[in-house]
Amino acid sequence: MKNELVVQDGYVFKQETHLTVLKTSLFFAGDGFAVYDCKGQLVFRFDSYGPHTRDKDELVLMDPQGRSLLTLRRKKPSLHQRWEGFKGERTDGDKPMFSVKRSSIIGRSRTSVTVEVYDKPGVEYLIEGCFPQRCCKVFNSAKKLVAEIRRKVDPTTSVMLGKEVFMLCVQPGFDGAFAMGLVLVLDQINGENYFDSRTTEPAVHPATEDSGLASSVPF
Repeated sequence: MKNELVVQDGYVFKQETHLTVLKTSLFFAGDGFAVYDCKGQLVFRFDSYGPHTRDKDELVLMDPQGRSLLTLRRKKPSLHQRWEGFKGERTDGDKPMFSVKRSSIIGRSRTSVTVEVYDKPGVEYLIEGCFPQRCCKVFNSAKKLVAEIRRKVDPTTSVMLGKEVFMLCVQPGFDGAFAMGLVLVLDQINGENYFDSRTTEPAVHPATEDSGLASSVPF
């Protein structure tokens, strides 16, 4: 997949990759995530602590060893909840690689988010769906699907798991670190809808392709 934004070369997968994302706190938006591959190995982590961290203006996506892969900084003031992404650990004077913002300030349950890439003319992304229900798709400028967020099904029971565990499906050639960075931003924009009882739970469908981590990921 050519001409896509790459934040970290090591996370550009050669084949479609299904990652399991575990929300490590159920009480505060952006309070922590752990991301595992199909073998149960930790791939990414995002840590924050306490009830006030949901208002933090800076998020850092790390590898399993705690090295900074991507920094996301809230841009203020912004009615569209704009965030900017920086490679690695951001320092003063660094230029952002991309920005993420809501397409509209009206409506919260349904997600429509645009991603603008700096210094790469013609490269942009659109995120559509409902993040609180863990149902979002990321499309590139050619309207090709590059990543998807969806509910996770336990392959042994065909039961859909809670929204604290979900799948991040990354297409070949797309950067998994960039995709997970978008998840962090979506959680900040929509996190307060996590327990929104007005939304309808999707029907349970049998797992046909996900060998999953339902029994190996602690939760």
